[in-house]
Amino acid sequence: MLGSTIRLEAVPEAFEVGPERLGELPRGKEADGIAGDFVLRNDRIEAVIAGNLAERRANMSTFYGADGVTPGCLYDLCLRGSGNDQMTVFSPAGQRGKVSWVRVVRDGREGDAEIEAVTTAAGNKGIYRRHVWRLRDGMEAVEVETTIRNESGAIVRMQVEDKLVPLGKAGDGPGVVWADAVDPADKAGYAVEAVRGDLELKPGEEKRYVRQVAVGSSPAAAVGVLLKAGGGAGSLSLTLRDGSGAAGAGAVVMIGSGGREVPAYPDANGALRLAVPAGACRISVREAGRAPVRVSVDVVSGAETVREVILPPQSLVQFAITEGGSGRSLPCKVQFAAMSGTTAVDLGPTNRAHGCVDQWHSETGTFTVPLNPGSYRVTVTRGPEYSNLVREVVVTEGGRAEVRGELVREVDTKGWLSTDFHNHSTPSGDNTCGTDDRLINLAAEHIEFAPTTEHNRLFDWAPRIAALKLGQWLSTVSGVELTGPTEHVNCFPLTPVPGVQNNGAPPWNADPRITAITLRDWPGGDADRWIQVNHPNLQKVFADRDADGVVEGGYDGIVPMVDAWEVENFIDQGLLATAPFRVDGAPGKPRKVLYNRGFIWLQLLNQGHRMRAVAVADAHSVHGNGAGGWRTWLPSGTDDPEKADWRELSRAAKAGHSVLSTGPFMEVSCNGAPPGSEIHAPGGKVVIKVRVQCAGWLDIDRVQIFVNGRQPRELDFTRASHPDWFGSGTVRFEREIPVTLEADAHLIVMAAGMQGDLRAAFGTSAQAVLKPMAWHNPVYVDCDGNGWKASGDTLGFEIPHGRLTVDEALRLLSVTQ
Repeated sequence: MLGSTIRLEAVPEAFEVGPERLGELPRGKEADGIAGDFVLRNDRIEAVIAGNLAERRANMSTFYGADGVTPGCLYDLCLRGSGNDQMTVFSPAGQRGKVSWVRVVRDGREGDAEIEAVTTAAGNKGIYRRHVWRLRDGMEAVEVETTIRNESGAIVRMQVEDKLVPLGKAGDGPGVVWADAVDPADKAGYAVEAVRGDLELKPGEEKRYVRQVAVGSSPAAAVGVLLKAGGGAGSLSLTLRDGSGAAGAGAVVMIGSGGREVPAYPDANGALRLAVPAGACRISVREAGRAPVRVSVDVVSGAETVREVILPPQSLVQFAITEGGSGRSLPCKVQFAAMSGTTAVDLGPTNRAHGCVDQWHSETGTFTVPLNPGSYRVTVTRGPEYSNLVREVVVTEGGRAEVRGELVREVDTKGWLSTDFHNHSTPSGDNTCGTDDRLINLAAEHIEFAPTTEHNRLFDWAPRIAALKLGQWLSTVSGVELTGPTEHVNCFPLTPVPGVQNNGAPPWNADPRITAITLRDWPGGDADRWIQVNHPNLQKVFADRDADGVVEGGYDGIVPMVDAWEVENFIDQGLLATAPFRVDGAPGKPRKVLYNRGFIWLQLLNQGHRMRAVAVADAHSVHGNGAGGWRTWLPSGTDDPEKADWRELSRAAKAGHSVLSTGPFMEVSCNGAPPGSEIHAPGGKVVIKVRVQCAGWLDIDRVQIFVNGRQPRELDFTRASHPDWFGSGTVRFEREIPVTLEADAHLIVMAAGMQGDLRAAFGTSAQAVLKPMAWHNPVYVDCDGNGWKASGDTLGFEIPHGRLTVDEALRLLSVTQ
């Protein structure tokens, strides 16, 4: 069978995993086994059945809610030794909630290996459930036998439905349900003879279901396993070749029969062998850079059909991208824009680095991209400190176009590192972006320090950074994002504990103060440990915590418990909002109230809440919700990411010595003091020094000084009003601006390109809509020598409660206009 490993001469096994046997758990992108789970394996496949452990879940998002635990369910399934588990969870008959026990029934030494999960009727409203997971040597699928018995005194009715939590694409085969890996390049698939339907049981009556869950190197391979077991199938053996020999390792081979198609994936030699239904079989081969090929064959039951498929030559673009000056090969991103009638580019799903929609993110500057023949505008980028490289290329059929060039580091950020304190990959559970894909994405966008912040799971990206040889470009520290229905809180460092639920992450609490205290005091911490509230609902945290429309003060006392607040997240639009909320709604859809986090933050500063701000991507994908839009520059004693000191960065961020930006690099001081400082300015006299740099593809046309959150016209400088103040070189703005204050104030400088966007760097990705913008944490100016005092100005609006209706919001907006 395609992708299977060398046959192991061993009987099937079933055993509980103890700490000393953690190394025997299956591996893979979605592997979730821990101590106390159960392994079921034979010579062909290996699986993990979740143990009866407290709060046992495959990940945060498998099923939400208090009853979303899934002990006794199938968590991992892959070919033996492949290290390629791609399953989230298979829940037989919708199994969910607590069970009475999970145990080994037969360990395999006498034939079958069996594990049972039982929920007794006494603990389940009179309904007894038993799932027996079974494996024999030579089986390529796990058998699961479900018994449901009514031990109550009344007729019960229920829906019975097997749940294979969606992975990638899914579909129906002949009598089965199949699912693909999220990234077809991972070459794995699953198929199950799924149980679906309504069930009625009289008192004492029971129903039994038996089916198999198969795994293969593709959905078609997994479906083939079930076809062989059912009989009436033939064997199809394909070899893909082109003029250069073996080919098609990256192809998708659609196997069509009876009106349905199921994807199959060749091995590294372009070969595949699988069972298919007897009769006419349609084969379609698609691979980037090649014209599609379609053939038909007749498959005979019980016989093998062998066919060689000749593919046209593959068209490629070869890249050699280096850093100007050093000559180093650079991590980078490429965008492909089709030209002159060429079909739009689709290189793959949004959540992978090597081919996501019309982009390719690479961990090195030397790589090859398969691309269909046509004309393209190719843009190579590496974040906002570097130049862009733009080329127009023509890709001929079977040809190899070349793109060579340098990316020049035009912006001088010596003494600073580009950071992003909030991103995710598939261990978070709410996304399927591979961890390697996330790290390549971060490096390609020139993020130099990114703590590991997976949802509700302590994790460390450092081993994968090392494996990808990205250490010279990107550093991390282990951490977590504690997540629930309301406020989310990031923390680093926290040390993962292998082999336990969530790697030992502490519990989330609905009260963010308790979450913050828990994280601060979790073992191994010290004064430098970092705590931030992510994408905060400031109207709830500081006004109306239960969003019932009654202002009760939110979570009083939270500010000193938290080091910083995400004021800019993903595609937030900065500090330019003129109200704490807005009414939005696409045509034909209901209008809704959206809160402007930046404006409310300014209101809160004026109430005396010294809240440090950070900007993050909060990336969950690569294309679309990827890294590289908002970021935070922090002062650093080293410019080498490999030597970055998380303690130094944490201390700088705690002090507010940070610049939040979508691209422009801004340096600001007030009477020589950096952002986050409190200064004494007799007579209110302050000299603000501002310097803004931009790479050639970015620009700014406005510098605004905010005073207590307001935007005085006399401190609004634009390229139109002050053309001599703005440059056209890398340094777009450099000025010392005297300001005289009448009373204590906090000052923020914002630089922005009001007429611009980030399309040059992000193309079709969502971050393209952002304006070039940079601003910093406030400088607090004490004019009278008695310490800084807040103005109390609410900027024309009360701090909003959490349940504004559209009508109420429109009324309040009309009153202030």
